[in-house]
Amino acid sequence: MNLKKLVVVLAVAIVACSPKNKASEGALPLETIKLPQGFSIDVFAEVDDARSLAMSPSGIIYVGNKDGNKVYAVQDTDGDFKADKKWVIDSGLNEPNGVAFRDGHLYVAEISRILKYENIESSLDSPPNPIVLNDTYPTEGHHGWKYIAFGPDGKLYVPVGAPCNICESEDSIFNTITRINADGTGREIYAKGIRNTVGFTWHPVTNELWFTDNGRDQLGDDVPPCELNLAPQKGMNFGYPYCHAGTIKDPEFGDKHACSEFVAPVQPLGPHVAPLGVKFYTGKMFPEAYANQAFIAEHGSWNRSKKIGYRISMVKVKDNKTSEGYEVFASGWLNDEEQKVWGRPVDVLVMPDGSMLVSDDLAGVIYRISYKG
Repeated sequence: MNLKKLVVVLAVAIVACSPKNKASEGALPLETIKLPQGFSIDVFAEVDDARSLAMSPSGIIYVGNKDGNKVYAVQDTDGDFKADKKWVIDSGLNEPNGVAFRDGHLYVAEISRILKYENIESSLDSPPNPIVLNDTYPTEGHHGWKYIAFGPDGKLYVPVGAPCNICESEDSIFNTITRINADGTGREIYAKGIRNTVGFTWHPVTNELWFTDNGRDQLGDDVPPCELNLAPQKGMNFGYPYCHAGTIKDPEFGDKHACSEFVAPVQPLGPHVAPLGVKFYTGKMFPEAYANQAFIAEHGSWNRSKKIGYRISMVKVKDNKTSEGYEVFASGWLNDEEQKVWGRPVDVLVMPDGSMLVSDDLAGVIYRISYKG
């Protein structure tokens, strides 16, 4: 390694380890987090602007950014449930919110491009330049950041949010979930009428797609609800911008189509709670009652006179396809009385040992929630 490259590597390492987030400042009041009896929460890793999470078979956790414009990798190498290694995979990207891992390769979603870092774990200390798999996605920044994941069909699912709060888009690519082949080809629209999904997953029994959707703003504190949806097949339409949450006609566009034309959500969520990451619990650590239940990271409201969200919620799924309840699992990042916020959950990830990771872009950390009974 020449001197110039060594200086660059050392500079990146120093920046990556610099104490920029609240955890490094010792300012995280974890004692305020309320969990069901027997559960506990700790900091697993410190990662500035921690957003989407993906895990490789070797146990390395890849972390996307939205505002930080970096992609990280962290690993717990000594088994103490805290990450002791951290790498900066890339920097200077355009809101690389989405990360996915498959067959040894890391996939990253910028606003308009899908990148691939080949054989990433053989070169974590000196990551390769990415291959651009697809650069045909819209460049609009409004709802442009993306969550990505590989489905059971081997295709990479890529959402395209609405380029506005509420509007009819001339380009049919907006308000959709698309999918592409692993080599970036074959883009098609899988589902439409979706304002902005930043989290989806597949049911562990049925392999059917479930996704969160953020409801429109500027209709008041309590309208409309955000959504948890089920899309078991290609071609379904979930109503945006004409109908919200299955029953609420949009005051501007609702006269053009009846709500009965669209697919209603499995579960309406809180109004403006901004649901992002969603995962079904597939581990063995939590009590049996949590098996195959949907856990949702609610990033929290901005379009409300009184804040709501900033928590992990759970939808009780019945018969693998319907909801029989929506409740709070973890809360305390929002002080309801003072309306002060110190953390914003973004994504959830079930670990091989059955614990659950939760990313937080405001606090700049990834938490580990575990159960001891």
